[in-house]
Amino acid sequence: MKLSVLKEIDKFETRVATTPESVRTLKKLGFEVYIEKNAGLRSGYLNKDFENVGANITDRNKCLESVEVCLVVQLPPINDLKKFNHNTTLIGSINPYKNKDLLVSLKEYKITSIAMELIPRISRAQSMDVLSSQANLAGYRSVIDASYEFNKAFPMMMTAAGRINPAKVMVLGAGVAGLQAIATAKRLGAVVSATDVRPAVKEQVESLGAKFIMVDDDEAKNAETSSGYAKEMSNKFKEKQSKLIAETLKKQDIVICTALIPGRSAPTLVTEEMVMSMKPGSIIVDLAVETGGNCPLSKIDEVVNHNNIRIIGYSNMQGRVAKDASSLYAKNLTSFLPLIVDIENKKIKFDWQDEIINAVVITHNGKVILEGFK
Repeated sequence: MKLSVLKEIDKFETRVATTPESVRTLKKLGFEVYIEKNAGLRSGYLNKDFENVGANITDRNKCLESVEVCLVVQLPPINDLKKFNHNTTLIGSINPYKNKDLLVSLKEYKITSIAMELIPRISRAQSMDVLSSQANLAGYRSVIDASYEFNKAFPMMMTAAGRINPAKVMVLGAGVAGLQAIATAKRLGAVVSATDVRPAVKEQVESLGAKFIMVDDDEAKNAETSSGYAKEMSNKFKEKQSKLIAETLKKQDIVICTALIPGRSAPTLVTEEMVMSMKPGSIIVDLAVETGGNCPLSKIDEVVNHNNIRIIGYSNMQGRVAKDASSLYAKNLTSFLPLIVDIENKKIKFDWQDEIINAVVITHNGKVILEGFK
């Protein structure tokens, strides 16, 4: 069986879909591994690093043609999709909500496409959970970038010249990214608070040493989906939440925005009026900028200075720690692959009774098979 790994062509995508460590695992599964030349350079992996573990370094066309499986981070452009053989299995962060137009091409060229970001949040799929592994690093990096832009120290310091007060950090959204942002800010010595529509995360927030702030409302009791994500809330609830955030932001130095709703535009949490109420020199990091942003003033891949408030809107925040992000992503993929590999017969085989398979396969055999995308 032949498996290829493509070099990512998006200028902001620094990750790669495999690492030398993961190549060893791929070979044990029975794959002959082909990696596009320089695919790992932006993640800190050289061609020779892959060659040393038995991978073949080749050009892009050879990585597209005559392979059973192709691993990517982002969905390749249509010109690449045309070059795949029928029944090639393409595995990556397909982003079907954003790339609905390309699903037609995946169907037309009979490519089996697997969206790793749709991995269900069940215990046996934890090692495959791309969203969690990448969000974890995004949350960490958001605080690092905020500290770089912030013109003060994070921890409280006692000096002969006087005391330096600790930075005050507020995290909006206590999912995986938010919890890691809390932990990182605490390690740097900040005083941290957090808010979320889901009361179930209160214990996690407080276990990390942060203060939990939330709207006390009956609607919040049902604010979580069965898969653990936040639901879209009513306008009445949003008004209460907005008032709570507005009152709290005035006292903060740094705000980390992490609120996302799968398949929907990001909810607006920090309005322009709230930004204007913050102290000069304050920092906002908008991790939701790629889906519209939690702050309407954020701009993709820019640091906006609005009334002396800096708003960081880097896309692909996890890609700013590319080596670790690639390593975790590659491990997610190698954890998933045994579900579709028949090692004994050396072929790709799908068990359609497996709930994980049914959750992530979007197109197969010339059809869009995943509900919601047909």
